[in-house]
Amino acid sequence: MELIYTILGFIDMGGWVLWLIAGVLFFMWTFIIERFWFMYGEFPKQSRIKIAEWAAREDTISWRAHRIRDFWVSEAKESLNARLLLIKTLIAVCPLLGLLGTVTGMINVFDGMSGQGSGSARQMADGIFQATIPTMAGMVAALSGLFVSNRLEQAAFVKTHQFADNLPHH
Repeated sequence: MELIYTILGFIDMGGWVLWLIAGVLFFMWTFIIERFWFMYGEFPKQSRIKIAEWAAREDTISWRAHRIRDFWVSEAKESLNARLLLIKTLIAVCPLLGLLGTVTGMINVFDGMSGQGSGSARQMADGIFQATIPTMAGMVAALSGLFVSNRLEQAAFVKTHQFADNLPHH
């Protein structure tokens, strides 16, 4: 329970943009987990079925058979790469939202200072501290998905080629 209060205090310190970053982060990781589930759970099953269908075919050398094979490989590549671009886009949005939070936080700092008529260094330091929290949160959110996104992209590439190699064309 204390963790929830700590997180809510952090979000309150950084402003409303942190809620946007949290939402983007939630969707990004939901898609990442779904991709892992598909690549390592569902795709191997689908792959085995297609490979068995290919092995059961009488004709694997005609022009038509090659087009069917090419279609299946293309279909596999498409399904393995699904939502990877969306994940990369969400990763790219996180630092931009952090920057938005910093800019809006700085606007609030200067607005507050002009309204009170003081140029206190302590007040400015506190405001800048609060304004930079969204930038840090956006960068951490992006970095959390960057490595995993690249790993998913590499896995999709490898699995596509393994699938193609298991559909021999004579």
